[in-house]
Amino acid sequence: MTSPAHVAIIMDGNGRWAKARGLPRLAGHRAGVEALRNTVRAAPGLGISFLTVYAFSSENWSRPKSEVSDLMGLLKIFIRRDLAELHQNGVRVRIIGDRAGLQPDIRTLLEEAETLTVRNDALTLVIAFNYGGRDEIVRTARKLAAAVARGELDSEAITAESFAGSLDTQGIPDPELVIRTSGELRLSNFLLWQAAYSELVFLPCYWPDFSREHLADALRNFAGRERRFGGLGAEDVAVTAKG
Repeated sequence: MTSPAHVAIIMDGNGRWAKARGLPRLAGHRAGVEALRNTVRAAPGLGISFLTVYAFSSENWSRPKSEVSDLMGLLKIFIRRDLAELHQNGVRVRIIGDRAGLQPDIRTLLEEAETLTVRNDALTLVIAFNYGGRDEIVRTARKLAAAVARGELDSEAITAESFAGSLDTQGIPDPELVIRTSGELRLSNFLLWQAAYSELVFLPCYWPDFSREHLADALRNFAGRERRFGGLGAEDVAVTAKG
């Protein structure tokens, strides 16, 4: 089975997982962090080189302040508790998203995680934090427009490839597979540019229940698909050749 080099996951359903068990939402988020740990540990053994997770969207600030505070606290705990293990296991941490509005202590933690692990190559863990696909595209367009205004860039030189190279994910291949848990059937503003040709797998399980077996099943699903990128499939090519 050929595994995708880059898998992206929308980790959805923590709150509903907790509600179904009569637990506070924070319990669901804590269980979700454990599911993330297990997924990161499993990924290299399944042939995955890049794993991107949607940790906190730019729209999540609209949630109750107490929940936002809990999520920020969990991020701090995850990095402080897990960074040593990630580094020891050769995991490189990359952060995508807008850091401008983050608290200084959060920004410092994220930068420390990236700096410590920059030379690791067993797996690249990309954490989408304060991230939104539309926001990323707008920030990139503004950056390129400013370069054109300064005379540093010719507008005619802007191509799809150069635009992609200016996104938060520069240097990271586009995900071949995007997985979403909880049964929702949408991307929710996640990697809108990068997922243009990604295969999508939607799972009914809530994120805290996501396991290595779920990931392996999604990879098998991916392996059974034919990726055409707007061209013809193998059967269509054969029929066309026969005339």
